[in-house]
Amino acid sequence: MAKILITGSSDGLGSLSARALIKQGHSVVIHARNEQRAKDAQQACSGAEACLVADLADISQTQRLAAEANALGSFDAVVHNAGLYTGPYRRTKEGWPSIVAVNTVSPYILSCLLNPRPKRLVFVSSGLHNGGDASCEDLTWSKRGETEFREHQAYADTKLHNILLAKAIARRWPHVQSNSLDPGWVPTKMGGSSASGDINAAVDTYVMLAQGNGTSKGVTGKYWFRCRETSPKKAAEDEAVQQKLLKELEVITGLQLPHE
Repeated sequence: MAKILITGSSDGLGSLSARALIKQGHSVVIHARNEQRAKDAQQACSGAEACLVADLADISQTQRLAAEANALGSFDAVVHNAGLYTGPYRRTKEGWPSIVAVNTVSPYILSCLLNPRPKRLVFVSSGLHNGGDASCEDLTWSKRGETEFREHQAYADTKLHNILLAKAIARRWPHVQSNSLDPGWVPTKMGGSSASGDINAAVDTYVMLAQGNGTSKGVTGKYWFRCRETSPKKAAEDEAVQQKLLKELEVITGLQLPHE
């Protein structure tokens, strides 16, 4: 039995994956943005060990989430599933777009602070990462500002960041399996009812990577779709780009990803 934390698991693929893992006998800790969503999540996923509450757009709450997770003991796997899609700038306390705080900054903070390190990390990306900006400049849109904010570009950027993070961590921590995945365009609240992707295949990929079995056994630093390795955009493989993202996130958060 594995102990697994899944962020953003009050609904959608996070909740479905949590239920699938619980059904297989694992101990699963779910997460919700606020108390009401936590209540809904616990009703939908009654077998969860616990439900942690934190708004990942708030750095202090993300740090608190890490502390509360650490208090529960070591995790075999963490699935960084929480994410925002399109929408307005939604300024955080730091003045950033919320999508950047949730999609890029929060998984970095959790990776820095969870102790002991989980054996497996799963970063949920998207095929839309192909449109992401590999320069890793102005991550928080502070230079461009709210007037220049483009929601679709911001989303693509953050999904590229997720792959870069998974690969950077795989290099820095060779004893941790760190992978990313594309769930596809599936019919969830985020994807919409017209989505044509296979939601069961997406859940199977989450479950496989969280368990570290099947074709993912012993594999790290890869990008997955429907339980198979696939290739992300070329820039995602560039170690210099990966390192640039880590440096930028270190400056933004004041946290350094530890070395092995």
